[in-house]
Amino acid sequence: MNTQDVRHYFLGLQDHIIGALEAEDGHAFLRDGWTRGPEERLQGDGLSRLVEEGGVFERGGCNFSHVRGPAMPPSATQHRPELAGAPFEAMGVSLVMHPRNPHVPTAHMNVRMFAALPADREPVVWFGGGMDLTPYYGFEEDAAHFHQTCRDALAPFGSGLYPRFKRWCDDYFFLKHRNEPRGVGGVFFDDFSELGFDQSFAMTRAVGDAFVQAYLPLVQRRRGMAYGERERDFQAYRRGRYVEFNLVFDRGTLFGLQSGGRTESILMSMPPVVKWRYAWQPEAGTPEARLYSDFLRPRDWASWPDGPDWADGTGV
Repeated sequence: MNTQDVRHYFLGLQDHIIGALEAEDGHAFLRDGWTRGPEERLQGDGLSRLVEEGGVFERGGCNFSHVRGPAMPPSATQHRPELAGAPFEAMGVSLVMHPRNPHVPTAHMNVRMFAALPADREPVVWFGGGMDLTPYYGFEEDAAHFHQTCRDALAPFGSGLYPRFKRWCDDYFFLKHRNEPRGVGGVFFDDFSELGFDQSFAMTRAVGDAFVQAYLPLVQRRRGMAYGERERDFQAYRRGRYVEFNLVFDRGTLFGLQSGGRTESILMSMPPVVKWRYAWQPEAGTPEARLYSDFLRPRDWASWPDGPDWADGTGV
């Protein structure tokens, strides 16, 4: 296990993604480096890269962090109770982009490594991450491209990984209190080490490296589409679901807050303009209603337009 190789990759990935997004947006992303010393609860360092009021992205950022702590928080041990209280080391890259144009979807990507360091045994190391897409106005070809890129990135590591991670994503990014998905999904994996350190790391790199190709063509395709107050209003309403998920369910957000992480970096994922309404439903037959009927349900997007619909979620 060489965690310095992992750190080097994550920093390079952040640079690559920010370079591509800056070129598309036309505005430089702010750089905010930080360190935490031995007197603090968490020790380590990181680099936040952020844009606000950009040419394409109303708010978005890509964070790198590398931290060490004396005891793992509850969000990190809920599936591994035997590691509760163990010191840990964690690092990763996390990204959320909130475009201004409602026809451009919000995107999230995260790749991370976690090492538990119990005193009486060998380190326990695993990887996690994935990417998912949250449209406000759905386009089948966009969802298909995103999922096909995820599928192709995972293919070298086994044909069963994409359907498994796709289903995991559908289950994870689900607002139980709303009984609806956050978006059209993508891939998600956590506590992953079954390929051994080297191959598990290689698979994680494949996911991280695929993000720009999965997302940037959608931005380029939709950024010039016309919109008005109606579309912006619906975008703000749907962004409320994003906030609800991140603050109630997201393990990464909960881990950061519970472990004493850097609040500004953790809450970078929040959209800048959000609305809530009481018991609102879109009018039947509208593009807003189509988001619910055609997109906010499990579908075999990677096989679109030729594959079965798999509306019950059992096809992938």
